[in-house]
Formats: sequence, C-alpha cells, structure tokens
Amino acid sequence: MKRWFKYVKPYLPYFIIGPVCMIVEVIGEVLMPKFLAMIINGGSEETLTVLSSVGTTVLMIITAVMMMVGGVGGAYFGAKASANFAADLRKDVFSKVQKYSFSNIDKFSTGSLVTRLTNDVTQLQNFVNMLLRMCLRSPGMLIGALIMAVTMRPDLSLVFLVAIPLLLIAIAFIIKIGFTRFAKMQTKIDGLNSTVQENLTNVRVVKSFVREDFEEKKFKKANGELKNAGMSAVKVMIFMSPVMTIIMNLTTLAVLWFGANIVLSGDMRIGDLSAFITYVTQILSSLMMVTMMLMNSSRAMASAKRIAEVLDEKIDLSDELAEFKDNTVDRGEIEFKNVTFRYHKNSEEPVLNKINLTIPAGKMVGIIGSTGCGKTTLVSMIPRLYDTDEGEILVDGINVKDYSLYNLREGVGMVLQKNVLFSGTIEENLKWGDQDATEEEIKLASDYAQASPFIDSFKDGSDTVIEQGGVNVSGGQKQRLCIARALLKKPRILILDDSTSAVDTATEKRIREAFSSELSDSTKIIIAQRITSVMDADMIVVMNEGEITGIGTHSELLESNEEYKEIFFSQMDKKEA
Repeated sequence: MKRWFKYVKPYLPYFIIGPVCMIVEVIGEVLMPKFLAMIINGGSEETLTVLSSVGTTVLMIITAVMMMVGGVGGAYFGAKASANFAADLRKDVFSKVQKYSFSNIDKFSTGSLVTRLTNDVTQLQNFVNMLLRMCLRSPGMLIGALIMAVTMRPDLSLVFLVAIPLLLIAIAFIIKIGFTRFAKMQTKIDGLNSTVQENLTNVRVVKSFVREDFEEKKFKKANGELKNAGMSAVKVMIFMSPVMTIIMNLTTLAVLWFGANIVLSGDMRIGDLSAFITYVTQILSSLMMVTMMLMNSSRAMASAKRIAEVLDEKIDLSDELAEFKDNTVDRGEIEFKNVTFRYHKNSEEPVLNKINLTIPAGKMVGIIGSTGCGKTTLVSMIPRLYDTDEGEILVDGINVKDYSLYNLREGVGMVLQKNVLFSGTIEENLKWGDQDATEEEIKLASDYAQASPFIDSFKDGSDTVIEQGGVNVSGGQKQRLCIARALLKKPRILILDDSTSAVDTATEKRIREAFSSELSDSTKIIIAQRITSVMDADMIVVMNEGEITGIGTHSELLESNEEYKEIFFSQMDKKEA
C-alpha cells in the first residue's frame, strides 16, 4: 500500500472530499423512503394535513438537492483524483522503462510494456475512481438502510440472516475464480499488442514477401486467444448478475409475503412496508455494488501486479557507485581488458571471450568478421548498453562503470545497425544529436553525412515530415540521416555499426573522407561487412566466434591473417566478376 499511497498523497483532498460527497448522497437515499412512507401513511389514514404535506415535500426537495450535489461532487472529485493518480503512475512506469538496460528490456516484450503503460494503468485508474465513489457509498447505504429496516421492523429484518450470507458466499466464490481469469486476459492483451506492433512496424517486409495471409492468421490466433480469455472472465460477471438478482427478488418476495400479512393484521402501515421494501432493495443493491467493486479489484490487482513487476525490476546498469561522475570523455582512448560477456548468464558459451584490445585516441578503427561473431556486442559495451561479465573497459584510462551514464554516453555517438528515425521533421530528428544546433551546424553535419543532396531535393527541405519509423525515406537516406544526427553530437568516440550498408561505395568513401578531415580528433570505430569500408582504417580488428583473431593495418593483415585474406579475396573476386 505504501507504493500506491505515493500517488494518492499529492491529491489527498480529492480522495477525501469525493467519498464525503458520496456520504451526503447516501444520507439522502436512506432518508427518502422514510419521507415517502410518511406521505403514504398519512394519505392512507386520511390524516395528512396540508401543512405536513408541504413540509414533507420541502424536506424531500431539499434532500434531493443534497443528493444531487453529493452525487455530482463525488463523481467530479473521484474522476479528478483517479486521473491524477493514473497520470503520475504512468509517468513513473515510463521513467523506469527509460532507465532499463538492454537486458532489462529483453525480459519484457515491447507489446507487454505498452499494455502495462496503457491498459493496466487504465484498469487501476478505473478501479480508483470506482473505489472513491463506492468505498463509502455502498457500505454507508448498507449500514444506513439496515439500521432503518431493523428499527422499523426487527422481526421482518430476520430475512436478511438468510439473504446476506448467501450473497457473501456467492461473492467470495466469484472473486476467487475471477482473479486468475482477469490476469490471464491481461497476458493475452500483451500478445495481441505485440502482434499488431510487429506487423505495423514491418509492414513493408510483410508486403514484399506477400505474407499478409500469414499475418492475418497470426493476428486471428492472438485475437481469438484474447476473445476466449475475455469471455472466460466475462462469464464470471455474467454468472454474478443473475445470482444477485435471484437472491434480491426472492428476498423481496419474502418481505412482501410476510409484510402483507402483517399489514392485513393491522400491525404495520402500508407506507412502512413500502419503505421497508425500498430498504431491502438498497441493502441488496449495496451488496451488489460491493461485489462489482471487488470484481473490479480482482482485475485491478492483476494489473497492479504487472505494473509492480516493471517498477520492481532491478536495473542492472546504474552509476550509483561511480567514482568519477563529473568526468567527461576527453580524448577517446579505449581499452578492453580480458572482457568476457554472455547474454544469458547461465550460458556456457560466451558471446565475447577474453577480449584484449587498445584503441588509441583519434584513430579510425575498422572491425570486421563473420555475422554473429560479437562485433556489435563489443562496441555496445563502450557506452554501457551492456556490462561485462568479466574484465573491464576503460575510456581515457577510467573504467566505464566509474563515469556517470550521462557523461559517458554524451561522449559517445553511435549509429546502430537498425537505423531508427522518429515521427517529426528531418530537422527535429537531427536535433536529437544537439537540440541547440544552429541551421549552419545542421547543414554542415548533413554535408559530412552526404545527406544534403536528398534533403535539398525535398520540397520542404529539412522541414520535411518523417513518418513513423522513417518509412517515407529509403534505407540509404535513413542511414545518412542517422549519421548526421550522430555527427551533430560532436562525440569524442563515434561508432558506426554497419551503418553505410545501404549506401553506394562512392558515397561511403566521401563519408569516410569527411570523418578523416573533420573528425580528426575523434576516435572512429567502423563495423562493416564490406572490406572496402575498413581498408583505409588506421587499425583493423578481425573477429571470429567472440574472439579477436587479428589486429593490424590492411597490408599487415593481408600478410598475416588467413581470415582477413579470405574475406578480402572473396569480396574482391566477386567485385571483379
């Protein structure tokens, strides 16, 4: 409860005023049948005076107005409190996800995180809103109506000794079944969201491989599983309604049967019987409202558990123990010392095994090797996207774990294998590198990345809107925009992870030339599949199966490294052919 009270505390007045308003409405609902009984009793006995009639009517009008004010106030403050509660909770969950390392994110699917941030938080919001409107209203009406009924006719109230236990047994049974079913339903929502997101993100691939039918079947399966899980949960609610109605109707019939006999015997007035029946309805209705609240609580508890999993996830990358938080990356010298890494900590085979490598500051370094040999993993550990299992990585002689994450990553510009652009204009995307960049700086970075020609060809230039995921630009254009974005950052270490694969060799050469002349002081690391991309590097690193098998210049490796020679001649032969 302490966790959730954090989101209640700032809006405590709303959480108090809302239920108080509902109590005002409850008082009115409990008094109304009594006033009505007075009028009926007086009318049936022909003793109702004009004065008493007007007085009772005025009281009823005042009570109705109080009920209206209480009801509107309760609804307003309940909505305000729950909306603020949800907004703050959603913000904290999103902030926590932003702090996740790659390995943390790997534990949750993207679709699951989206569901937890949206659907699960909404479930909690709805429950808080219902709780504020019902937590005092339902028990208040139950207690108030029960007191009035017992006071009015104790013997007739014995009917509740049968009805209320039956209702409580039904409620307990329904809630027990409902919790697991609602939890399962939320999991199926995760699956559906993941399927939809994956399809829409990769819609071009789907169309190019003519896999629409396959994707429709996949969606149909996920949608069907959600439907079945939803129906399974809804059946509990469907079953609850008739059970509650039957108990309520049987109780009302019992009261009418016994009450009518008492009225006929002259021991009870007709208005009192009418009021008693109203109180019976209020008591049983309040129990139904409690049941609905408890049913929603079972779904909310399932959502709360899922949200708590995100908030409780231990972030395995932090800078809390960093010794040099104020230090920034200055020269860009990098050293790997006996670095070993596994994606799965129980895995016997490491992705990187005993890596030792020194990259001097300001040099251009190429990394080449077979697919899956650990090239991307190696460079991802420089800005601490992952942490080493063994060994250490030094930047400017300082362990990367001793930098603040902000200062370390601010000093490293990285263009990932999967180029990502965001919705917005080209200029807004480029300013991710430097939000304060001037038009001249943006133009210069675009020139270096060879992006200016196609940007200028667009009607709106740098104001051209990029659609979600950059689907309205080509792969090569996307790569050059991502390079320009990284250059605007003016990093001391620039990492290009196969980021020119969609660019022709002539354009790629001009990009490399720009790096050599304009980024001479920065350390540049280029991961590539094409050997022409790294031939001119100051140092080339050859990797195979998580190990470094060769280090040297192009000419040195051609003489000493069999793997490099094999890559070189296989690509050169293809080029000549």
